[in-house]
Amino acid sequence: MKLFLRQQLARYTDRLAELEFLLSREDIMKDMAQFLTLSREHTEVSAVASRWDRFQRREADQAAATEMLQSAAGDADMVAMAQEEMDSATAELQQLEQELQRMLLPKDPDDARNAFVEIRAGTGGDESALFAADLARMYTRYCDSQGWKTEIMSESASELGGYKEVVLQIEGNNVYGALKFESGGHRVQRVPATETQGRIHTSACTVAVLAEPDEAVAIQINPADLRIDTYRASGAGGQHINKTDSAVRITHLPTGIVAECQDGRSQHSNKAQALKVLTARIHEKDRSERAAKDAAERKGLIGTGDRSDRIRTYNFPQGRFTDHRINLTLYKLLNIMEGDLGDVVEALQAYEAAQQLAALEVGLA
Repeated sequence: MKLFLRQQLARYTDRLAELEFLLSREDIMKDMAQFLTLSREHTEVSAVASRWDRFQRREADQAAATEMLQSAAGDADMVAMAQEEMDSATAELQQLEQELQRMLLPKDPDDARNAFVEIRAGTGGDESALFAADLARMYTRYCDSQGWKTEIMSESASELGGYKEVVLQIEGNNVYGALKFESGGHRVQRVPATETQGRIHTSACTVAVLAEPDEAVAIQINPADLRIDTYRASGAGGQHINKTDSAVRITHLPTGIVAECQDGRSQHSNKAQALKVLTARIHEKDRSERAAKDAAERKGLIGTGDRSDRIRTYNFPQGRFTDHRINLTLYKLLNIMEGDLGDVVEALQAYEAAQQLAALEVGLA
């Protein structure tokens, strides 16, 4: 294990001793807020410290097995026993080191949140709108495989059955942490259904993934900064949805950010849902601005949220899926379009972890 990791882990051991002392004081229960804060930190720190303690013990076992091997020459039974212990310790040490590296990485507080996925047709006309519908289906199927709940918040359908724009709300465990790397430009190369001469067309869509803020963040929006318009919904939904002014559009005047919802059966529910989307978009704007200020340090990191970047190509004639940020190419495009995104998500998360670990090493140097 690298020296900078050992130094960082040693700090966890020291901090654990400090926390145990603070939590043992008789007056700690007089300040319940501080007690809860220290208790949560103790839980996190003790998890790292216990794995670090196990790592050190297995290192000692490995050293003892090495010494036994050197001194047991000629004794086959002793050599076999020492070699078995050496192999066991080495395998566990590798696993423990990977776990500890992950534990030391900075955590994005939004990773555990629900998310909104916004898909918009770009260049390519009707074919782009059809591809937007394909992407919505791909994400919905992936979410189903994860046990997440998916709901269409708003949609603008095209004439051929695609989407000019569609917004999905996804609820579940660690949704944003899995999907945040999907933000960006998605390019498709295929023969459209309307193409009579078999020519391959190139179209594009943009995807934006927004973390759903908690209720405390939503309260911080000044109602005086909002303009709320109601209008008659269009599209599917039965007689009620089309005959009342139940659709809601909310504009945040200071930023010009707009959100709307028309899929609910009442103006009240549509307003609540639109406010959630609006808050998420404002939150994402703040995230993007912070990321831009830190661009030099985070250069090349995935998930910057720049929707103008082409992050991915879906080449149907070759059955090829390519993520350009990490040079990942998979020849199972049809499976991916059916929601088989597991390998892609894991590769992107692993790349981010490697980037964070490198940044951590530089920061401690």
